[in-house]
Amino acid sequence: MSVSRRRLLAGLGAGAVAPGILRGDHTQDGRSDITPVVAPSGRGLDEVARDERFWTTVANQYPVTPQVINLENGYYGIMSAPVRREYLRNMDRLNQLNSYLLRTTYKAELEHIRERLAAAAGVSAEEVTLTRGGTEALQNLIAGYNRLRPGDAVMYADLDYHSCQYAVNALRHRRGVEIVRIVIPEPPTRQAVLDTYSRALRDHPGVRLLLLSHMNNRTGLVVPVREIVAMARERDVDVIVDAAHSWGQLDFTIPDLDAEFAGFSLHKWINAPLGVGFLYVRKNRLADIDAAFADETYPAGDIRSRVHSGTLDVAAFLTLPTALDCHEALGASVKEARLRYLRNRWVDQVRQIDNLEILTPDDSSMYGAITSFRLSGRTSQADNEAIAGYLLDTYRIFTVRRGGVTGGDCVRVTPAQFTPAGHVDQLATALHDVARRFRV
Repeated sequence: MSVSRRRLLAGLGAGAVAPGILRGDHTQDGRSDITPVVAPSGRGLDEVARDERFWTTVANQYPVTPQVINLENGYYGIMSAPVRREYLRNMDRLNQLNSYLLRTTYKAELEHIRERLAAAAGVSAEEVTLTRGGTEALQNLIAGYNRLRPGDAVMYADLDYHSCQYAVNALRHRRGVEIVRIVIPEPPTRQAVLDTYSRALRDHPGVRLLLLSHMNNRTGLVVPVREIVAMARERDVDVIVDAAHSWGQLDFTIPDLDAEFAGFSLHKWINAPLGVGFLYVRKNRLADIDAAFADETYPAGDIRSRVHSGTLDVAAFLTLPTALDCHEALGASVKEARLRYLRNRWVDQVRQIDNLEILTPDDSSMYGAITSFRLSGRTSQADNEAIAGYLLDTYRIFTVRRGGVTGGDCVRVTPAQFTPAGHVDQLATALHDVARRFRV
């Protein structure tokens, strides 16, 4: 049955959302449910990924509204009940203690948090500094990279994040460099991606800096970062890795990437409060990134001088340890297995639709939760907004159009660890209808 979008949005008012919001706060017997969910031991990842009873336990800690089937979890990752409770506690603490907290214990607490984060990421604390998100981290790295000279070139791909593309484009005037834009082939394969970067680096010997998305936000394609970094290093090309979507969605640490520079979001797949991310610079490369706005708060040899954000959401940063606790209790490999299972579950049901293109390959090393689709002949912004709108109006399924892909616009689907398998099954059913209705 079709549902009016106006009625649907009206139903998202405070009164309608309240029951869904409370679902993650209490167990059925009324006790506060603030303990992180621990993954079952002694079972294979595939078995755990398919255990709907276990994932219902996980879902019960997330305050999701029943008004829509949210398959657009790529924007940010909502807090679980333990994280939300800790965030509220920290907001109350900050509100009560005010500047007394900020001028006494806060800096020491934040330093312990930075150490904890670095350990989770597999590096030293002196190589990371907190930011307000992945975008700020990456923009600071791009703008601050000081090894460029007039006439050098900087490269990015069509699938890289738009805000980072803009930051690279700005280097044309700030640093006097040329911009090289490459296109990731469709359909992508591991070898095709490697060949594309190898050929581009060979054909553009003036490139000195490469922006590289580990997992892009347009189609969800995961690229072999370590191999691309190695081929770039052979040509004296530095790489800034955009890992905003990958860490927490995929199971890896920073050394696995072997990159000197990277930016991360923590309010996406680590499910920290909004406004938390971090920047990484390998210790021996810090001098290649300028201090932010000539910051003098920290010495030039301190990575914290590479970000100056002003007054932050202190409560969000103080809550990060709880978010890391919840992520580690569930386990990165368990989360990755579940997200890939959900992606495969809907993709496998629609692969044979002749006018529907899946924009990530079946190679499991090249996707996580995010996968976009496109209908043949429907490549415009208007087309894909209409498809996403039809899914919402008719099936209550919330997705989002993504642009910037050379092959044409598409619709992005992103389940989360709290998404029940039935929701992606409903998407698969809906897509058979969508493919018929929007056939060219």
